[in-house]
Amino acid sequence: MQLPIQSQSTIYAESWEAAAGPDDLAEIARAADRLGFFYIASCDHVAIPRRLAEAMSTVWYDPVATLAFLAGITQRVRLMSHVAVLGLRHPLATAKQYATLDHLSGGRLILGVGAGHVQEEFEVLGADFRRRGAVLDESIDALKAALGPEEFPRFEGEFYRFEGLGQAPRPAQSPRPPIWVGGSSPAAVRRAAVRGDGWLPQGDPRERLPGQIAKLLALREEAGNAEPLTIGAIAEPLYVGEPGWEVGRRVLSGKPEALAESLREYRAMGVRQIQVRFRSRSRGELTDQMAAFAAGVAPHLND
Repeated sequence: MQLPIQSQSTIYAESWEAAAGPDDLAEIARAADRLGFFYIASCDHVAIPRRLAEAMSTVWYDPVATLAFLAGITQRVRLMSHVAVLGLRHPLATAKQYATLDHLSGGRLILGVGAGHVQEEFEVLGADFRRRGAVLDESIDALKAALGPEEFPRFEGEFYRFEGLGQAPRPAQSPRPPIWVGGSSPAAVRRAAVRGDGWLPQGDPRERLPGQIAKLLALREEAGNAEPLTIGAIAEPLYVGEPGWEVGRRVLSGKPEALAESLREYRAMGVRQIQVRFRSRSRGELTDQMAAFAAGVAPHLND
């Protein structure tokens, strides 16, 4: 699940999150760890321009700092950047941050990556917004080298070149942490197919996913990439049980068995993990929803 509080876009943030803080974030992460959630995720934006601030808000916690904080108070749950905007930083800087996080967490990092969409953010950092797709492609290749087993990695591309520069500590995962590509555009699907260890679509409705997955797998085969690929999906917002309040038209709610039956449709499409989000009016209601999902829905997902 994507963590609440750490990003507060009006698209998905609940009203209670505005007054929440580190203690609330920590308790939700502990609940995810305790209840068997696979990963918790944090977003990446450096600065939001005024033209977007009303819709996006300016609350975007730094993902490395946030996930490192939560790594220290959890034991099992994976820690995911959803997504790191690679074009904003040199690959060696990104590798240093995320290798350290993987090392300190005992190998729990999933590096989710994406192209980014806020032009002013790129410009103020001296990054190339126009060529961000090409930069992202090369950055993934560079990170595969920089996060791999070599202490002194070597890479040569159009935008980045490095050799003879050592980085330690190395990641705990071998041969390197997984890199999942986020996005649903044709370029993102191709990027995931050719370069990714996983794919996490953004905003694809359920009925569109089978076609996207078929395209993804065809492109991967065409590229000659035979490595395993984790296909993800972001499920509709959920409420386990009868809400007793207006949760919205697109929310899946009801008995645990019925929710599980609906979510199993994703597996039939070829999806192997789903990101879930729960409607809630408080931290307590959210953690109660997480517990109800873990006890009543999750055990039936693989039936």
